[in-house]
Amino acid sequence: MSIKQFLSRHPFIQVKKEINTWNEIIATAATPLITGGFVTAEYPQAVINNTLEYGAYYVFDEGIAIPHARPECGVIKNCFSLVTLNQPVSIHGSEPVDIIVMFGGVNGDSHITEGIASIVGLLEQEETLLQIRQATTSEDILGLL
Repeated sequence: MSIKQFLSRHPFIQVKKEINTWNEIIATAATPLITGGFVTAEYPQAVINNTLEYGAYYVFDEGIAIPHARPECGVIKNCFSLVTLNQPVSIHGSEPVDIIVMFGGVNGDSHITEGIASIVGLLEQEETLLQIRQATTSEDILGLL
């Protein structure tokens, strides 16, 4: 399932959030996924632990972070959430980010192929990224995906 298909069925887009710490970014992105029953409450801590151990390996130069953890770290069903920030924030020393797409995949295959493939397309579309950053509603963002 693509990010657009998923987010059109589940209201997991949070726009122009005022967040100051990277741990809070992870928690905020995970909250709707936990509430919706897509990941366990332990999933965001697994992402935080991975970040502390391996660094912010999921941050891209375009100001986008794609935080995630292994399927066995609490993924119940394939899922996505999207958060945009009012001000960019560094994740554990990374370049600052202002678009966060958290995902969870139930197995290694979906974790790599479906999840990353549907997000990577966004990285190549500078105009779309600019419009996502300027969007003020989740409906605006959904229309851009």
